[in-house]
Amino acid sequence: MTALSTFPMSQADTASADSALLAQIHSDLQTATAMLSALRPGVTIFGSARTAPEAPAFRCAEQLGHGLAEAGVPVLTGGGPGIMEAANRGAAAAGGVSVGLNIELPYEQAANPHLTHQLHFHQFLTRKLMLTRYSRGFAVFPGGFGTADELLELLVAFHTDRGVRQPLVLIDTAFWSGLIDWFRSELGSRQMIDLHNTDFIQLVDDHEAALKILLDE
Repeated sequence: MTALSTFPMSQADTASADSALLAQIHSDLQTATAMLSALRPGVTIFGSARTAPEAPAFRCAEQLGHGLAEAGVPVLTGGGPGIMEAANRGAAAAGGVSVGLNIELPYEQAANPHLTHQLHFHQFLTRKLMLTRYSRGFAVFPGGFGTADELLELLVAFHTDRGVRQPLVLIDTAFWSGLIDWFRSELGSRQMIDLHNTDFIQLVDDHEAALKILLDE
């Protein structure tokens, strides 16, 4: 079978690209570790970059960020607009630690203006690692493929015992319940997952319920 190669590269080009990739990964990890390890463990908030300021989810994320900051918990997001901006805005308004982990891409949005701490990553893999490594809990709002990817990576880590099971809150029951039901009815019934690995996922509909779970020591 012929190996699939979408972008053929010479051996020298491959070695050069690999060296550049490793240098970027090392730089990302070194910078992020230095900053995040100096902070208290925070709560990472995921969600759509397209959520409009007038949307109920935007207001909910802002209130959640505010409540976490009032409790002294740093708020971590991807640093962009939408849900990320809402959570950071709430945290900053409360005088708390508001962290944005942005990604440097030609088409990527600029960081939102509500950050007390900001990082710019070269690689998605290091950004995703740092969005979870220093977190004590996670809140996931409705979003698209990026949000789904972030949620599934958390579930894989928990499912394979590669991470401690911090609180995981999905906000908007109507949005998420179909997916969770599918996990249980399809993946569970076919024994592709252990059903108990979905029991810790908690669905809520407001920031008060999310705060209660995320701040429960």
